[in-house]
Amino acid sequence: MAGCRSWVFFFFFTVGAVSLFGASAEIKFTVPVGKLFTHELMRETFQNDFEPLAKLYAGRLYDDPMIFKCNRQNYPDLPEWLRFTQRHPYDNGFLYGTPTSPGKSIIEVYAVNKRSYETTRQIFVIKIVAEKLLPYQAEFFIKLREIEKVLPPPVQDEIKQDLQKLWDTEALEIINMTNAIDRGGRVPLPLAGHFEGVYVKVASEQYFSDCLRRAMTPEYQRQCTAGAKVKIPGGCNFCSIPSNCISWCKIELFDLTKQEPAPPAPTMGSGILEAGGDFEPPESPPSRDFFPDYIVTVIVPLILAIILCLLLAYIMYGRREGVGKRNARTNQIQLYHHHTIHGNTDELRDMSGNRGVPPPLSTTPMFNSRTGERAPPSPLRSDSPSVPLILAQHDPYSDTLPSRK
Repeated sequence: MAGCRSWVFFFFFTVGAVSLFGASAEIKFTVPVGKLFTHELMRETFQNDFEPLAKLYAGRLYDDPMIFKCNRQNYPDLPEWLRFTQRHPYDNGFLYGTPTSPGKSIIEVYAVNKRSYETTRQIFVIKIVAEKLLPYQAEFFIKLREIEKVLPPPVQDEIKQDLQKLWDTEALEIINMTNAIDRGGRVPLPLAGHFEGVYVKVASEQYFSDCLRRAMTPEYQRQCTAGAKVKIPGGCNFCSIPSNCISWCKIELFDLTKQEPAPPAPTMGSGILEAGGDFEPPESPPSRDFFPDYIVTVIVPLILAIILCLLLAYIMYGRREGVGKRNARTNQIQLYHHHTIHGNTDELRDMSGNRGVPPPLSTTPMFNSRTGERAPPSPLRSDSPSVPLILAQHDPYSDTLPSRK
């Protein structure tokens, strides 16, 4: 019984240790310089780190969306030669690239579970060793592909087989793959049949085939420059899958055997200047007249400001017609009505200061507002429409009023 308990305890301890430290274990790679490195980040591997016992005991198998975040250890980004791509949280991620110099890179990969927001980590130790580069290299453009679709090994083998037939050699290696957007290409429309495109670079020790040399002839390049539909050279169509066909006008060949040697490094001196006589300071620059600049920057804006002020003053004050001219052009009835309103307003203001004054004369019947005279009582009713409140015989402006007929 005690042995059974010990075995059960050891089992649970082992499973717990694997689930706790398995994601943080270091995974080591050795990559030669100038060779393509690809590694697929499998979601299933990280899913087991999130739910290690769910499949064994609960009978549940999750398929959670995940996003990966990759960076060089103690740095915010990846090394210059290494790139990462993941199209969708339900897709696997890819680390890929071609190292250019020997060294060692420690890559941290964090997986974030979008369902539970748990996080796990893996550490990749990539050791880059020096190796001689293959002398003959060629770069091809595949228009109907995207980078995450060509990184899996089966697709790489398909592309490699077609290029081996084109190069007429089996000793061919893929040394680089690049997304066309990273090379300055345009983002395609989100429609069916539109792809980003991928550049594939291969290398070999064998010289270029006849098909590749014919694609680089001046006559063929002129046809590509003209923009017309270019025919594939005869006997050179080795494309077995339509999506893996290359663009013949975007082939580039690199012959490393003909490259010019690098210039020699500069020789290091003693750091002491040779004796060359006394130091002669440079002559002072010639004098410059700043008066034209002063006129342009100060005087001219000042003159313009004065002219604008005079124009504004003329518009505001010089074109006013005046009170006398305005009254002379105003109809007498309208002017009389205007003065009556002002007079009544002043009278009401005077009354508002003292409530004990008698009612204003303008409110009494049969009262002339100008002379202050009261008309004698009329035998007619005061509310008759034929009897005006202000008698015309006492109004000096009665001749200007319209007569009733």
